[in-house]
Amino acid sequence: MPTYEFRCATCETVFEDRRSMAAADDPATCPDGHVGAKRLLSVFAATSGGGDTLRAAPSNSTPSHSGGCCGGGCH
Repeated sequence: MPTYEFRCATCETVFEDRRSMAAADDPATCPDGHVGAKRLLSVFAATSGGGDTLRAAPSNSTPSHSGGCCGGGCH
């Protein structure tokens, strides 16, 4: 079951909650009992077999190759 990060609208506490993907966007209750916490956008990094961190190209850059799901970088 995935873990999602939430922020309480009342006390601003950030906390994690394990729940099904179907319930991912349902409001949560913070550890202090406040109702209606919202899910945060998760940030993660992916690594290749060589240990290099894969990064998205800056939005102002022009891709050097075309095609593929990652500008031709998926092999």
